[in-house]
Amino acid sequence: MLQGFRNFVLRGNVVDLAVGVVIGAAFGAVVTAFTKFLLDPLVKLVTGGAKVGGAFTVSGVVFDYGTFITALIQFVLTALVIYLFVVVPMNHINERLKREEKPPVAEPSNEEKLLAEIRDALRARP
Repeated sequence: MLQGFRNFVLRGNVVDLAVGVVIGAAFGAVVTAFTKFLLDPLVKLVTGGAKVGGAFTVSGVVFDYGTFITALIQFVLTALVIYLFVVVPMNHINERLKREEKPPVAEPSNEEKLLAEIRDALRARP
């Protein structure tokens, strides 16, 4: 059982996924910082210093929709940057590799060579 688990982990996909999750988390932190330190002040500048988003209260429960709007902006920015800097270049590289890959020309089998020789010999007869 342990051998099967080790093979599963070392197969490659799990390791690639783990690396992707770690890099994604780090990238999420970068986008959060970008949103907090650049976009929020820009929105406040445009709105005249008002708080980004807002909140409302129902029966003493606070619903902070500003947090949701900020998370939505972060998600859109993260998806956009991943698309532009990961997906588009990878698609371009894959297309280039597909164009360069040409199927090898199949060499005729021995039977085909012999049949061609027989055909040529028959044609050469008077």
